[in-house]
Parts: sequence; C-alpha cells; structure tokens
Amino acid sequence: MAAEGQRAEIYTYESSSLVYSCAWSVRPDRPFRLALGSFIEDYNNRVEIIQLDEQRGAVTSNPALAFQHPYPPTKVAFIPDKDGTRPDLLATVRTLFCKRAQCHLLAVVLSQDGTRPDLLATSGDFLRIWRITDDASGGGGVRLEKLLNNNKGGEFSAPLTSFDWNELDPARLGTASIDTTCTIWDVERGVVDTQLIAHDKEVYDIAWGGVGIFASVSADGSVRVFDLRDKEHSTIIYESPQPDTPLLRLSWNKQDPRYIASLAMDNSRVTVLDIRYPTLPVAELQRHRAAVNALCWAPHSSAHLCSAGDDCQALIWDLGLLGGLGPGEGGAIAGANLDPILAYTAGAQVNQLQWSSAQPDWLAICFGNKAQILRV
Repeated sequence: MAAEGQRAEIYTYESSSLVYSCAWSVRPDRPFRLALGSFIEDYNNRVEIIQLDEQRGAVTSNPALAFQHPYPPTKVAFIPDKDGTRPDLLATVRTLFCKRAQCHLLAVVLSQDGTRPDLLATSGDFLRIWRITDDASGGGGVRLEKLLNNNKGGEFSAPLTSFDWNELDPARLGTASIDTTCTIWDVERGVVDTQLIAHDKEVYDIAWGGVGIFASVSADGSVRVFDLRDKEHSTIIYESPQPDTPLLRLSWNKQDPRYIASLAMDNSRVTVLDIRYPTLPVAELQRHRAAVNALCWAPHSSAHLCSAGDDCQALIWDLGLLGGLGPGEGGAIAGANLDPILAYTAGAQVNQLQWSSAQPDWLAICFGNKAQILRV
C-alpha cells in the first residue's frame, strides 16, 4: 500500500479472465480510470471499468460499470475529452500533404449541458458506443447508446479489427475491417460518412493524423495514408520488405505528425516512418527479443515511443538520441543500435500497451489476466 500522499510506482489489477483491450479515460474528473476488455474464445465476453483508489493504494473494479460484450472486443476507447482543438497539429499535417483545402468545421459531440458525455467505444462484430453513468459513490451503470452497422440488410458483417476516435473532431470515428475497408462514422448521427476500400487484404489498424487524414496498415504489408478531401487516392508510405508479411499496428505521433511507427506480425522490430519520405524507414528499433505486440507514442513528447511484446518487455525509446531522423539505410542502422532508456519486465507476454494522455507519467500494460499501471 502506498504511503499517505505518495503514489506507488506500480499498481496491478487482476481480472477474472484474460485481458486484451485497454484504454485510459482522459476526463480530468476521472483520473487513473481505465476500461479493460476480456479475451475469451467464446461469444460471451465483458468490459470492466477499473479505477485507482488513491486512499487504499489499490486498483478496483466497479461492478456497476462492468457489462457483457459479444465476442472479445478488439479495441476499447473513451471519447477524447481534451480542451482545445490543436489547430497547430491540423495545420502541420495538411501542409505536409500539400492539399488545397476548404475550411472544415470541427464538430464536437456535446450533451445538452454543453459537456461531452462519458462515452466508450468498442469494436468486434460491430462498432458500439456505450454511455457511462459514474457517480462518486461507486454507483452508476453503462447502457448501449448506439450499435453502428454498415451492412444494411445483410446477415453477415465483417469483423472490425480496430478503430480510432478523432481527437480533433470527436464526432468522427474510423474503423478498420477484415473486408479491406476503412469506414469513417459520424458518431453524432450514427451514420457512415465515408467508406473506402483501403487495402488489398485485411486492414488491421487505423490511426488519425488530423481531422480528415488517417493512416492504416494491412495484411498486404503496406502503410497507407488517406486524405478525405481526395477519396479516390491514397499514399503508400511504406511496404514491408518481406513479401506477404502483414503489418498489424501503427501509431501516429501526435506531437510531431511527420512520424508514424508500425510493427509487423511475428517481428521483433519497430519501424519508424517519416510521411515526407515514403518507402524508407527513418529508424528500426531492434532491442526486443521476441515479437512486438503493441506500441504507443508518448502523448506529451515527440521523441519518446513505447513498445511491448512477447519477450515480456515494455521498452521506452528516446528517438531524440538519434540526433535527427532521416530516411534511408543510415537512419535504420542508427535505430538498430539505439538502446531503450527504460525497460520493464512483466510477468508474462505483454499484449497491450496504452500511454495516458491525462497523466503522461503513467502507462498501462496488459498481460495474462492482469493490467498494470506503471509510473515512467
């Protein structure tokens, strides 16, 4: 137990089942709150909301906020609830792609009292939006707000592998699917804004880089960037050098949108890309000893990246030590020689990692049936 007025460095929560998906809440009135999704090879799965009880020095689950979920949720995420719209980030991304743009009105999902509701999105067989009622006494509940299904009239809906909620425009959410498409939803109206055939094979992940710009990775081994003002075209910024090697995850640097990190299936390397220089990575990080499963840029720093994998390691990298990233063989070699500045060994293979944007000194990892909150 932590001493009064002092937090521990590590908090561990043990669930009743294997944990796969994880997300931090960014609400300022709910610090140290996370959503966890189970991984049970069955129809019946669950999502629970856990919270650090600072008085007890322990992470607890509120039974009133746990709910059943069909199939394992491939991702969970709270609605972005930050002040400001980061116009600097938006301008930077648009400049990088040199597109002529019309003014885009930033929509904001608002409740009647002018604040954003406490919403949680989950993906699996469908995209679901849940509304959380969480009071200080430990009561409350969760109800299904919307079930979003783009397969009108059909019995089969292609499973969703991932999604990303747009921080600059919280009314907009993008999903990735095994049917090769990315779908952009208007969450406020519950309708599809755009659906794109994004890749030649299954799409495994999606990440926003601005209001109308997103990237995706696929089983076809490519990283592609899309601008919604030009829906007929995309930019392939990277292709795996090994044929038929799926790319599983990507993370877009929110502090410096020139950079995207990605990882391949059953591969121990983390590839860092500069969207200004397609094809060639600017760094390849090679200190993991087994497959990397998750990666995340620091929410408060443009130079720091965390990765975790089957070697039970969570590693934090400082790319600023490379002295400026540049494309080509030199950057990849420099990255290969870079050592992490911090390393943590978990009790099992790490399958999920999330860095808190509300408390950037903390990140969460998931392994087995445990979730750990770590001070970095």
